[in-house]
Amino acid sequence: MRLSDYLDKGASLGGDAPCLTIGGVSQTYAQVQRRSREIAGALQDSGIAVGDRVAVLSANDPLALTCVFGISRAGGVWCPVNPRNEAAENRELLALFGCRCLFFQERFAPLVDRIRGDLPALTTLVCLDGEVEWAVPFADWLAQHAREPDPVSVPDDDLCMLAGTGGTTGRPKGVRLTGHNMETATALTLMSYPFGVRPRYLALAPLTHSAGVLTFPIMALGGETVIMPAPDLGEFLRLVEHHRITHAFLPPTVIYGLLDHPALDATDLTSLRCLWYGAAPMSPVRLTEALHRIGPVLGQLFGQTEAPNMIATLSPADHFLPDGSIATARLSSAGRPTPLTQVAIMAPDGALLPPGERGEIVVRGPLVMAGYHENPAATAEVSAHGWHHTGDIGYLDDENFLFIVDRAKDMIITGGFNVYSAEVEQALKAHPAVQDCAVVGLPDDKWGERVTAVAQLRAGGSTDPAALIAFVKDRLGGVKAPKQVEIWPDLPRSTVGKVLKAEIRQRLSRP
Repeated sequence: MRLSDYLDKGASLGGDAPCLTIGGVSQTYAQVQRRSREIAGALQDSGIAVGDRVAVLSANDPLALTCVFGISRAGGVWCPVNPRNEAAENRELLALFGCRCLFFQERFAPLVDRIRGDLPALTTLVCLDGEVEWAVPFADWLAQHAREPDPVSVPDDDLCMLAGTGGTTGRPKGVRLTGHNMETATALTLMSYPFGVRPRYLALAPLTHSAGVLTFPIMALGGETVIMPAPDLGEFLRLVEHHRITHAFLPPTVIYGLLDHPALDATDLTSLRCLWYGAAPMSPVRLTEALHRIGPVLGQLFGQTEAPNMIATLSPADHFLPDGSIATARLSSAGRPTPLTQVAIMAPDGALLPPGERGEIVVRGPLVMAGYHENPAATAEVSAHGWHHTGDIGYLDDENFLFIVDRAKDMIITGGFNVYSAEVEQALKAHPAVQDCAVVGLPDDKWGERVTAVAQLRAGGSTDPAALIAFVKDRLGGVKAPKQVEIWPDLPRSTVGKVLKAEIRQRLSRP
């Protein structure tokens, strides 16, 4: 299936049903379908051919999501751009993908202006909600290129999405996701969690991430997606009650905020069938609290950009034992491998390990990406021994529950976002006073993990932690900037000079 097929499937179940809602205003399936056709026709008239890459840079917005379906209907490849990234990273990704068209919101015009001169392939710039001197307003663009879209034939194993992800070197890579990958993710979602007729999904998390992919199973059932343009927990609770929301996705840090919100216990949450959580480890203590106060509706999903969302799942029912008591031992797991996905634990030599033994979590099956874009070396490395290597260390227990115990590549998950320590270290080392540094993730009640840096200064160099945090924030943005910086006279090293991050974590964790 193409991404537009999920919209069309929902429309076939009732064109007058609400599809996308924001601020109390709903668009029906027929309206969204019609607008997506207009976008597809305009893209084709603008020279976009089958397989061409089209990017969307926007906060949560119905029109931005409709553009995704228009891109798909035209035979293009959707390239979601993370608004939280700084200009340099987005420039590198758009160049890597060879994007020819960019839809963006006016609030991101300064970012686009900084990078557009370095992207000669980017010939069409469309502002969704305003007027920018060097871009065409969306309504004008539609009017200039109005025509019916030509039908296109796109095989299921063709690209439908190119998503950016970091690497151990800190340089972003492009994950090639096919129609078959997304069809598998959608099917596994529908298999693994409770659904009913016409679910109602509340999208607070960014639609450029898992929250967007989760709209596809909702549409396949003719459901409604209620979109929040900005995070607001009080408004989230109000919308759940008002719209009788059945499904939502929140990172653990947001669930912690929800548990601390004064309106939680007075809000009617009985409509919820599944509150998905994922993208970061969740405290079993807070998860237990959520099961008591929000209800027996929590559902975990575990995946990564290369295998979207559904490597393993912990369904709402899996949080409980047959006698109805909470399955405390399972709460720190990532759930069981999904039905269409093989999950194993691999030793460094490629041998598969038995239950209980720790090694790298590896995956194979139709959920796994088609490789990294124009990066055969990285694709070969991540596919060694015929399995996709997740970079996570874990084990499977005797009941086939998957437990993640470490990350092999020093990735830090903070607030639901992946931060690669090497990228932050490179930014810190660019400071004139820094001789060397190390970046690690430490447990944090709010963020899941907080990015923490230790810096060794050059001889005669002078700076302070606040200045270093500001320096990195200016280059990488607030998500990737360290929350904590310490300055040490030297870093612990092995006999060959390698920085010992385990020792750094241990020292930083001492009371």
